[in-house]
Amino acid sequence: MVEALRGLGYTTALALADIVDNSISAKASKVEINFIWAASLSRIEIIDNGSGMDAEGLDKAMRLGELNPLDDRNSNDLGRFGLGLKTASFSQCRSLTVATSCNRQFNSLRWDLDILASSDRWQLLEGPAKGSEMFITEQRSKKQGTLVLWEKLDRIVSKGFTSQHFLDLIDKVERHLAMTFHRYLDDKLNKFELYINGAKVRSWDPFLRGHPAKAWNSPLAYFSPTKRDVSVECHVLPHQDRLSDKEFELAGGPNGWTAQQGFYVYRNKRLLLAGSWLGLGKGRAWTKEEAHRLARIQLDIPNTEDSEWEIDIRKVSATPPVAVKKWLMQLAEDTRSRARKAFAARGKPNRGGKAQLVIQAWKTEQKADGVRYRIDENHPAVRAVLDDAGAMLPQVKIMLRVLEETIPVQRIWLDTADNKEIPRKKFEGEASQEVISILQLMYSNLTQKKGYSAEAAKDKLLATEPFHDYPELISSLKKEL
Repeated sequence: MVEALRGLGYTTALALADIVDNSISAKASKVEINFIWAASLSRIEIIDNGSGMDAEGLDKAMRLGELNPLDDRNSNDLGRFGLGLKTASFSQCRSLTVATSCNRQFNSLRWDLDILASSDRWQLLEGPAKGSEMFITEQRSKKQGTLVLWEKLDRIVSKGFTSQHFLDLIDKVERHLAMTFHRYLDDKLNKFELYINGAKVRSWDPFLRGHPAKAWNSPLAYFSPTKRDVSVECHVLPHQDRLSDKEFELAGGPNGWTAQQGFYVYRNKRLLLAGSWLGLGKGRAWTKEEAHRLARIQLDIPNTEDSEWEIDIRKVSATPPVAVKKWLMQLAEDTRSRARKAFAARGKPNRGGKAQLVIQAWKTEQKADGVRYRIDENHPAVRAVLDDAGAMLPQVKIMLRVLEETIPVQRIWLDTADNKEIPRKKFEGEASQEVISILQLMYSNLTQKKGYSAEAAKDKLLATEPFHDYPELISSLKKEL
């Protein structure tokens, strides 16, 4: 049974997060994780300053299935099945030693899967393995706290595994724990510190709180205003153009921008699921697409509803109950729509001068057979040509229709997916003489042919795509005599 439990699918980062959960439940304010490289004798230590366990508590903690997941438990408890310590540890190592101090009383127990495999009974061993006594010596002198020791790291240090692989693993673990426990690490009232090989782990906030270029975030919404146990806060992150290179790389998170979109499900501030649309969607489940990569939604649930949300042993999956799906869909659809607009506009607000809505050259029409894109004939540049076309008007309209019918939508979409970014527009970047000449021509048309005053013409250009991106150039325009 134990060998079967090793195949639950834990990564090293997930397994260590489970051990840290136990430390937090034991009210630890500091957890240290040490990776010690020694080839096949390598080991990992997790040390906390929590309340520790007495002999009876340790015995229960080391037994499989000691807790019933249906039993009531403390509202701050991060566990459920009573399996985390064992299954997480067994997924990575064949020897698990726990040494703990409680009120200066020291106890230590060990599971060794090699001994268990050769025995005809469950054999929980006293103390560390022979030769490992020195690893728990310091714990003996402590008033309280717990040391979890992983040895025989057969699922980590496999054939061909080198010290460089060990260092790469440490980086992956750090990124995962910085994300999983970011709300604990950022809590100013309840101090919690996490260290890996002596270096302090810095939190990774998926929502870029406080960033001045943040596109949007919603107020907290509660599924039940009276109960307030399930809450949602929606976020649209800044576009890449609004971030420095370092900020953009950091905000991408452990798995990159596209993978990190969606819901972030928390239980007691602990992140369970990072970046998922939870199977929601109309007709078929939403997939992760570039257009929605700026959308991230914080979802908090209580630990009393683990079974309703189908939280698994590894704490990496959740399924919303039927009762909340419609509510979540509405919030997610709004967030996805806002994120799509921010992505397409490169994070620039779609407003021109004096907070006017920008007149766009293209408009979208929703038809029964799908979406169609049309040139807006009221755009000043288009309108000017149509008004002056005279006998050429039919040919000009045919030309516009041909352009509408031949937009390379599929090619644009494929290029966007391949490049992870929408294609650049010609006017983007530093203004060229071409932009200045086009602006002057538009300005002259408005003032001389349309009868606009100088101020009204500039306001019109400030509210017209793509000229609204050049307010300084527009302000410098002069009426031709």
